[in-house]
Amino acid sequence: MFNVTEQTAHGSAVRSAREARGLSLRRVALQLEVSPATLSGIELGRTPLSLERLHRLAELLDVPAARLLAGEPTTAQVPALPGDQDRDWRDFSRIEMGPVLEAATRVFVRKGYHAAGMREVAAESGLSVAGVYHHYASKQQLLSAVLDVTMSEISWRIEAARVEGGSEVESFARMVEALALFHAVRGDLAFVGASEMRSFEGAELKRIARLRNEVQYALDDQAARCQSAGAFDCPDIHTAARAVATMCTALPSWFRLDGRLSAEEVARRYAGYALSLMNAR
Repeated sequence: MFNVTEQTAHGSAVRSAREARGLSLRRVALQLEVSPATLSGIELGRTPLSLERLHRLAELLDVPAARLLAGEPTTAQVPALPGDQDRDWRDFSRIEMGPVLEAATRVFVRKGYHAAGMREVAAESGLSVAGVYHHYASKQQLLSAVLDVTMSEISWRIEAARVEGGSEVESFARMVEALALFHAVRGDLAFVGASEMRSFEGAELKRIARLRNEVQYALDDQAARCQSAGAFDCPDIHTAARAVATMCTALPSWFRLDGRLSAEEVARRYAGYALSLMNAR
């Protein structure tokens, strides 16, 4: 542990690095697995910061741990790392999940998680039951892997969409469009992700819920930025952002790829609906 003076310097450096990355207190707290109040206490120098947690914060904020230890502020915007934000979020090329996960997704959509059996997954994948168990020790592991793919896909797409926006409002609209487009095009993955959260328990439930919350918090944060900039005039930005996410996640319940509207058109319309809900100026 560090003394009070060191704690204050470390906290100030953490806050500086977080703000330079454009990350909200709540979002970093979620990734650090502490409450926003705890992270706020760290940034204000009121809550002790262990060396292990300091290194974890340095990793999350993509700054050298030595900078946080020295209490050095991050005075310039930290450049985004190359990777997902450079990918085309409108491109829905085939995801290479492997035969077992692809089969499990189809079976979970068709029968539901609880009614599905490993023998059915094996038959669907063209492997033996032993072959399926070689890759996944349990049906719960299969479901976790499917949701990991789902949340990873959603997360990088909405971040890439946010970066593409030329203004705060445009970034928000692009994020909604990306979220809606995913749920329209990848309806099978989205359906499993939305319907089978109840099938998790304990630590795994908390882990998956945390991944889902990060997506909602990203929308919340961008909506709040628009509100702060005077671009939105919404009396309850928090509830409105949840309504926006919910209308997107409900798409698999009715949208069909061979229907009257294309996935792209529906996604664009949903972005427009979201701006109307937010009373965009």
